[in-house]
Amino acid sequence: MLKKRLIPSLLVRDGKIVQSVQFKHTNVIGNAFTAVDFFNAWAVDEILILDISREHTGRKEFFHIVEELSERCFVPLSVGGWITSIDDIEALLGRGADKVVINTHAFRNPKFVTEAAGVFGAQCIVVSIDVRRDEKTGRHMVWIDRGQEYTDLTAVEWAKKARELGAGEILLTSIDHDGMRKGYDLELMSEVSAAVDIPVIAFGGVGDWQHMVDGVNVGHVDAVSAGNIFHYTEHSTKKAKEFMRDKGVSVRDTVFYKVTLPRRPRYKQY
Repeated sequence: MLKKRLIPSLLVRDGKIVQSVQFKHTNVIGNAFTAVDFFNAWAVDEILILDISREHTGRKEFFHIVEELSERCFVPLSVGGWITSIDDIEALLGRGADKVVINTHAFRNPKFVTEAAGVFGAQCIVVSIDVRRDEKTGRHMVWIDRGQEYTDLTAVEWAKKARELGAGEILLTSIDHDGMRKGYDLELMSEVSAAVDIPVIAFGGVGDWQHMVDGVNVGHVDAVSAGNIFHYTEHSTKKAKEFMRDKGVSVRDTVFYKVTLPRRPRYKQY
């Protein structure tokens, strides 16, 4: 049985790590480098970092953050935000990313997913899907451009299409649940997980460790991710994994690592 993954997330806006509540980003909550050192220590499975800045003007600073994080990070690093070209992907991989997360540009230019998967491999391409439940119909509808633009596709429809185009994973976020601490939208997670044969990562809504267990057992996702809770709970990733394991979820052991920098070689530029 494949082990379920625990993936802490870092949301970067204008160079600062922020908290997200239904895609509104206000509180500055920490330092990316300190957080990654802590996540590394307790053997998380991956780390996700997303540039959620409203403008494209801070890319140089974000690239610097990715580069510095990659030198400290010895688990896979997935990076997203403002990716619109093969050159963008090359730049991030060249700075140490292992995977890239594509959202709006993938939806507006579906062939880009196929092109990117052809160049870098499907395992490198994560399509991020942000979803709101339509109050009238109850359907889970896809929103793009950081949750500001409505589309006419359901989450299941777009997830299936993304899979066909070449995506290797889906990062699935409920905007309604984001930052609300009431757990993942389990109906959404279950619908999409049943519709595709690639890994689905649940994101948005974790308020306690049971929510992660529910994501796996009820939502049938392959990985659980969260941001806010890991910044406010001491030894959070260790406690999360131990709770999941005690509830019968197959996860990697929480082994404390102490690694001397540099922790891994930087990838060469393409």
